[in-house]
Amino acid sequence: MAQGQSASAATVRLLVLGKRLRDLRQAAGKSLEDAAASLGLSPLAIRRIEQGQVKWKLPYIQILLQEYGVQGEEAQTFLTLTKEANQPGWWYRYRDALPEWFRAFVSLEEEASLIRAYEPHYVPGLLQTEEYARAVLSAGLDDEEDIGRRVSLRMQRQQLLTRPGGPDLWVVIDETVLRRPMVPPEVMRSQIDHLIEALALPNLKLQMIPFALCVHEGMYGPFHLFRFPFPEMPDIVYVENALGAVYLDQYPDVTAFQEALDRMSAQAPPPQRTKKFLSDIRKEIGA
Repeated sequence: MAQGQSASAATVRLLVLGKRLRDLRQAAGKSLEDAAASLGLSPLAIRRIEQGQVKWKLPYIQILLQEYGVQGEEAQTFLTLTKEANQPGWWYRYRDALPEWFRAFVSLEEEASLIRAYEPHYVPGLLQTEEYARAVLSAGLDDEEDIGRRVSLRMQRQQLLTRPGGPDLWVVIDETVLRRPMVPPEVMRSQIDHLIEALALPNLKLQMIPFALCVHEGMYGPFHLFRFPFPEMPDIVYVENALGAVYLDQYPDVTAFQEALDRMSAQAPPPQRTKKFLSDIRKEIGA
C-alpha cells in the first residue's frame, strides 16, 4: 500500500495474495510481460493484480498458476484463498457510510494481529460507547439515518476485540480526551465506566498521558499502527488529516511512528495505573 494511497479496493487478503502471486511468478522465472502474454493482458494489468488493487478473476488465476507450474493441492489452496479474498467484508453493506479514504482502515483493523494507537482528541472508536460515538459522529452531520449507520458500523467493529483470535490493542490516550467537554457529563461518565470495564480484556493495554507530561512525542496528532499475522504484509501506519488519510508502509516512516509510540508508552504511567487514573477522573465528573 503506497504512501498516500487510499487503497479502497484493496483488502489485506488481496494484498497478501498479490504478493504471493508475484513470488510464484518470480520463482518460475517469468516476467510481467510473460504473465501478461499468457492472459492477453497488459503488464500493467498483471502489476495491478499483484498489488491487490483489483479483485481477481479465477480463470485468470488458474491460467497464471498453470503458467508458473503450481499444481495439485498447492494450486487448490491458492484458489480457495482467492475466493475468500474476493468476498466483500462484512462492512461492505456500510459502504455508503464509509468515507472512501477510511475503507482500507476497516480492512486493516479486521486482519491485524496487533493494533497500536495514539489518540489526543477522542476515545478510540474500538472503545467508545454507543452514546459517546453518536455524540462524536453527530458533529457536522444532520441526517439521523446516516449518523445511525455510522454508529452501527462502529459498534460492530468493536466485536473483533472479543472474538477468538482477535487482535491485541495497545492504546495511548491523552488526558485531554477525558477532560474536554465534547459530550454531556452523563455520556462521559458512562464512557469512563466502559473504559474501566474494558481493562479486564486480556488483549487490551491502555495508558493515559497526564497533563503533567507537558511535551511528548505524539503532540502532532493521532495515528494507528497495524501489524499482521502474514509475513508478506509490512506494518502499516494510518495518519488521518483534514483532507482524508495517509497510509504508510515504508520502513523508515513506520519505524518513526513505532519509536514515537515506544517513547510515549515509556513516558506515560504503566497500564497498571490506568484504572486508578480513570477512577479519579470519574469521581471528579460526579455521580
